[in-house]
Amino acid sequence: MKRLYFFSKINKWIIYTILTAVVIGIILSSSVMINYLREKETGRIKSIATAMKYMQDVNFDYRLNELSLNVINENEDIPFILTDKKGNLIESRNIPEEVRNDPARLKAVMRQMESRYPPFEIQLPEFNNQFIYYDNSELLNNLRFYPYVLALFIGGYIAFSFWFLRTLKKTDEGFVWAGLAKETAHQIGTPLSSMIGWVEIMKMEDENGMGVKELEQDVNRLKTISERFSKIGSIPDLNDLDLTETVQQNFDYLKKRISTRVEFSLQKTYEEIMIPHSRILMSWVIENLVKNAVDAMKGEGKLEILLYKKNRTVYIDVKDNGSGMTKAQARSVFKPGYSTKKRGWGLGLSLANRVVKEYHNGEIKLSQTEIGKGTTFRITLRLPKEK
Repeated sequence: MKRLYFFSKINKWIIYTILTAVVIGIILSSSVMINYLREKETGRIKSIATAMKYMQDVNFDYRLNELSLNVINENEDIPFILTDKKGNLIESRNIPEEVRNDPARLKAVMRQMESRYPPFEIQLPEFNNQFIYYDNSELLNNLRFYPYVLALFIGGYIAFSFWFLRTLKKTDEGFVWAGLAKETAHQIGTPLSSMIGWVEIMKMEDENGMGVKELEQDVNRLKTISERFSKIGSIPDLNDLDLTETVQQNFDYLKKRISTRVEFSLQKTYEEIMIPHSRILMSWVIENLVKNAVDAMKGEGKLEILLYKKNRTVYIDVKDNGSGMTKAQARSVFKPGYSTKKRGWGLGLSLANRVVKEYHNGEIKLSQTEIGKGTTFRITLRLPKEK
């Protein structure tokens, strides 16, 4: 199981690395495309500057004059400003009219253009040189944000994909464990029916015998366990029952059956706590936590169950002074198939988590653990709103 978990983790990292590489590749290719468009626009400005220079040449062939004019007029998106050597406006294209009519704003726009691209100088006779200031087209400016928007979109898609696959995996695992639980209940049912019959025969011979009563109680307990497993995967009936009584019944039963070297105690409120719950399933959760605690203490130590209420919230703490857990163990304790025991299936806490969260809308968590000092599991349930 650990080896399969290890390879599963490696596969996730491989997928994540490939997807990350794809995102980086798209961003880099987008940057290359934007740089290419920027170079193309710079080339167009050079062509415009050349056309303007030739148009001002008196010896320029008039037949090419129309061609130069077309080069200039075809520019409908790149903003530029043509000035003389003193910075006076001669012509502008794709500049808002309110900017052209305001010398101060026009100078500010020219300085902004110059900070991005050095102006082209048009060499003219008698040193009457002219300068073309230019900037990116609106399309190119918008494309600057394209890689980031794309990366955000792909990142969101990757996050959604991981969430979806993880949810799907958990759902599949839930069906597997629910099926296993139901099959366990079915397998227990056959010998249990036979045991019930033998108990009835023994009662006919000695109805009041101590052994018969104890055996009958254990058979009934096995019947309850079978019912618990059969309810996993089905929607249980939640009845308004006294949670204090549920916890007390579990404590009384378990106290007789765990090691006498375990100092087992119950601290509870003595008022009724009427809360909708399945007594069979909630008893199973508490029993599972208690047995895990006894295993962690190796059959010797101090074990406490604490039942208390704060406002509209009820807490059940199962606290032991056993071996405790490492941080890695604590992170994986509710994962299906994970177990710290050599013979463990990793079924108990995973199903307990499902019972509390999905069936009772509560929460079960590892409240505290420390190596050599013990562990505390906490069940949290919320009282229904008062009508």
